[in-house]
Amino acid sequence: MTAKKTPLYDEHVKLGGNVVDYAGWFLPIQYTGLIPEHEAVRNAVGIFDVSHMGEITVKGKDALAFVDSLMTNDITTIVDNQVIYTFMCYPDGGVVDDLLVYRYDNEYMYLVVNAANVDKDYAWILEQKGKFDVKIENISDSVGEVAVQGPLAQKTIQKLTDVDLDNVKFFHLQRDVKIAGVNCMISRTGYTGEDGFEIYADNEGIVTVWNAVLEAGKEFGILPTGLGCRDTLRFEAALPLYGHEMNEKINPLEAGFKYFVKLDKAGDFIGKEALNKQWADGLKRKLAGFELLGKGIAREGMEIQKDGVTIGHVTTGYMSPTLKKTIGNALVATEFTALDTEFDVIIRNKPVKAKVISKKFLKK
Repeated sequence: MTAKKTPLYDEHVKLGGNVVDYAGWFLPIQYTGLIPEHEAVRNAVGIFDVSHMGEITVKGKDALAFVDSLMTNDITTIVDNQVIYTFMCYPDGGVVDDLLVYRYDNEYMYLVVNAANVDKDYAWILEQKGKFDVKIENISDSVGEVAVQGPLAQKTIQKLTDVDLDNVKFFHLQRDVKIAGVNCMISRTGYTGEDGFEIYADNEGIVTVWNAVLEAGKEFGILPTGLGCRDTLRFEAALPLYGHEMNEKINPLEAGFKYFVKLDKAGDFIGKEALNKQWADGLKRKLAGFELLGKGIAREGMEIQKDGVTIGHVTTGYMSPTLKKTIGNALVATEFTALDTEFDVIIRNKPVKAKVISKKFLKK
């Protein structure tokens, strides 16, 4: 099956983006290079095409109760125009997806899900509908999205709108915001460890927004940014990526995200019983951050050993552009996750020494 093109595909080609097939979409890995793009977001501002992300709406009398029943986080704690990060789990606690729930109001929830999981998520949500009075719709194909990230993101976008962006707080949203004359929904969540905004518009409008933001950001040194630095940025900031830090076989507790799993929330949610039991019994394995002490790069899937015995595997590994050292996450047996514990990463059949450090690699 041929990969799909986002509404911004032609813009990426014009800008000389290195376009590849990612999660069934043609998207740029980089334009000028991973390092300059990474540094632009850390120090100034960058813009990402994230139109491949999925959007699913849940509307109706029972929208809040229904969405809460699917999610590990307590959706009832957020107010209108607030956003919450959560996991959606299978009955055994494995992860269907990690996502953002945008609450427009009690009867209108807007779910932003991972591109590779849209069809799976939509089917799963439909399956759980039961007697809830809701209408569920996958609107992904009609929505374009860009993320403008970095310490100068607000200054850049402010040039294009009359809405005071100071009023859009962290993990909140605002609808019907005109940006470069285009009607948009904006939020302020970020996936880079920097301040930033997500801008949603129809497919035609998002092209106008993209070009307007690039023009407005010129004085701040804005760069169009690709998937390569999206991954290094999120990783430095200890933000998980579905399929790496968690999936159907790695649950949110093992991945170290208990904060987003409200085992004591009033309502039941799918997976609650299994996760409760696992937490009570004690986790057998956990995610640990590590720094490579020897030479090499730790790549996803590489074996982790202690005294020649396999104790886990690497979930993500990079030479960190900000820290200038090789770091990684590994899912390992719990007894090897204490800070300063040493183990070996098997790189090209050779053990390379590594040491457990905090997963929060970036100190803000």
